[in-house]
Amino acid sequence: MDEVVSALADSQTLTKDAATDQPVIVYVWDMDETLILLKSLLDRSFAGHFEGLKDLDKGVEIGKRWENIILEVCDGHFFYEEIENYNEPCLNSLLQYDDGKDLTKYDFEADCFSSPYDDANKRKLAYRHRAIADKYAKGLEKILDNRTVKVWSDLYSLTDKYTDGWLSSAHKLLEEALGKSTAEPAAKPSNINCIVTSGSLVPSVGKCLLYRLDDVVSADNIYSSWEKGKLQCFKWIKELYDGPNVRFCAIGDGHEERSAAAIMKWPFVKMEINPEAPHRFPGLNLSMIHAIMDAADKSSSKDG
Repeated sequence: MDEVVSALADSQTLTKDAATDQPVIVYVWDMDETLILLKSLLDRSFAGHFEGLKDLDKGVEIGKRWENIILEVCDGHFFYEEIENYNEPCLNSLLQYDDGKDLTKYDFEADCFSSPYDDANKRKLAYRHRAIADKYAKGLEKILDNRTVKVWSDLYSLTDKYTDGWLSSAHKLLEEALGKSTAEPAAKPSNINCIVTSGSLVPSVGKCLLYRLDDVVSADNIYSSWEKGKLQCFKWIKELYDGPNVRFCAIGDGHEERSAAAIMKWPFVKMEINPEAPHRFPGLNLSMIHAIMDAADKSSSKDG
């Protein structure tokens, strides 16, 4: 796995040396049931917490529509059908196999990508990952037809309304977490958002675009823990960004990320969908996260 870490390190816009120049917080987010809602819509658990105030069937319908559009986008634009059995932890994990070939006129349908998963096919997969990253940078409006853009936009708005602003509140917090200056909107963000999700990589990248997280999470900071686990992904992130002025915080709803954060000695914010829970959207804000981080730092100092 040293090759993966090396390739990732080479690809980051913020190096370790740069990270130590000023205080930096790396926020490591779970995706499902943290930044977005899908499973809890499909299994009715989100609506169930509202004791009859939410239409259970409407939530299921919304969830199914999300499943359909995620699959449509990933199959139609991100090669998912042909590469779903070759999951990698992130889009840059095969960077050492990418020779930088100009892909403008590259015929992906004719390159015979298949097993065995040897160096030649890893190079072809690296090409696909680069193409996906390029599309991510452009945004879905440049990729999808007008009909699909409207379906997507309407679905996002419907979901945000049904969940009382969960999606838009999550986006706003991630934007604030970056430290973007409202006075200087073009200023370079001072902090970093990473996503570590247990889902496979390509659908997770698709979700980031469809749930409008692409302007607050870069493509190379989306990690799939499908094979390697969240602890390993956390270790990669720490190795990439660690420095004397760098702090880490994990935010998620599951046991795996909580356990991984404990092993890494990172503060952890536990997300819940219960409307009475303190850490959910809307509601969670940077002050709450920083208070948990400060409390963890004080506890660590006492233990030390």
